[in-house]
Amino acid sequence: MAKKSKIAKNEQRKRIVAKYAPRRRELLAVLKDPSASWDDKRTARRELDRMPRDASPTRVRSRGGTTGRPRGVLTQFELDRIAFRQKALNGELPGIRKASW
Repeated sequence: MAKKSKIAKNEQRKRIVAKYAPRRRELLAVLKDPSASWDDKRTARRELDRMPRDASPTRVRSRGGTTGRPRGVLTQFELDRIAFRQKALNGELPGIRKASW
């Protein structure tokens, strides 16, 4: 089980990313636009730099849904590898079976 503080901090980052996402998308569109003037791009870059660090989606860590484990996460199931294996062996995941050949 991961520390509660790490899980809480990651949830806070998710909220911050969601809050700043529309504005961030607009500024990035200005930067990628080839017809935008140099001054517009410069002001867009400055505004992006003024945003909080945690507004970037790359700061969010994928964690297992049940344990909060940061590594070995299967994003399709939102479970870490250990919890996934346990649930699969218990038959709690429909359509998932242990391979045998």
